[in-house]
Amino acid sequence: MQPKISAFFRRQDPDPDLNSGDEGRRQGGGGAGGATEAEQRPKSCAGGALVSKKRSYAQFHLELGQPDFLLHRCSVCGMMYARGNDDDEKVHRAYHKSYFEGVPFKGWRNETVMARSEGGDRVILVTDENSRLWNSKVQEVIKVVEKELGFGEGQLLHKLCKVYLFISSQRIVGCLVTEPIKAAHKVIPSSVQESYCDLPTSNTESGKINHTLEFGKISFKREILKRHNPSVKDKEEYRNPGATICEEESVPALCGFRAIWVVPSRRRKRIGSKLMDVARKTFCEGRTLGISQCAFSPPTSSGKALACRYCRTSAFLVYRDGDV
Repeated sequence: MQPKISAFFRRQDPDPDLNSGDEGRRQGGGGAGGATEAEQRPKSCAGGALVSKKRSYAQFHLELGQPDFLLHRCSVCGMMYARGNDDDEKVHRAYHKSYFEGVPFKGWRNETVMARSEGGDRVILVTDENSRLWNSKVQEVIKVVEKELGFGEGQLLHKLCKVYLFISSQRIVGCLVTEPIKAAHKVIPSSVQESYCDLPTSNTESGKINHTLEFGKISFKREILKRHNPSVKDKEEYRNPGATICEEESVPALCGFRAIWVVPSRRRKRIGSKLMDVARKTFCEGRTLGISQCAFSPPTSSGKALACRYCRTSAFLVYRDGDV
């Protein structure tokens, strides 16, 4: 019985491969160990270079009718870019940070500083005379302002404009563009009361009264929502800017606030009011202009709210292109 088992489990030599030449190597004394070592060596191409076994991957996308399949619009900065594209992602990150936190600004040698604060913030003035030296940085800020406020490219600035920049933490966080004007028109306060239902739903809170309906072991609770009495600030914020009506008779005015812009992360911190204060003190050399001598260009909804707060009245002055 023992010889039969030994014969059954006897080791057999592998069949020789005539094409590979393994038989010749075995006869030359390489043995099975030599063949195994040769198999373990990395394969090489005709030129002698090693063939890499590293896998390469590619990203594919399925188009299933998505509205932003090719280009995605950022909900914060409004920029459209291609997701997954490294160059587009990099450009969007830089623009998004400049839009939300402010344009980077390391400072200039000969700045025309108009005001300084205790925290190191400052307001500098840029005019057509000195903007040639700093044209690239000013144009970078103006492009952001034009896109935010709806101006066409190159339509915001002209030779008579003065640009006030608010600098904080080495970033330009606010910009005010002023121009000389001759007349303006007073806004007629709207007599239509703002409807509470037109305000955002964030002004609601849960009421204390809950009504419960019971059907056997099942109960339903109905929650009552009560709305706040909206403040004057909220009313002005959400009122349609197209409803602004002015008097036909014009009044004298000297300084026009052509455009005012503050980065989203620094709004409602009186940066816009500080820019207008500095402009009133420095627009005309040797005198400080009153609020009644300054006027706004046709404002947006947020610009109208700012004008009402700054002038402390809804009957502020508005000027048109023909009044310049």
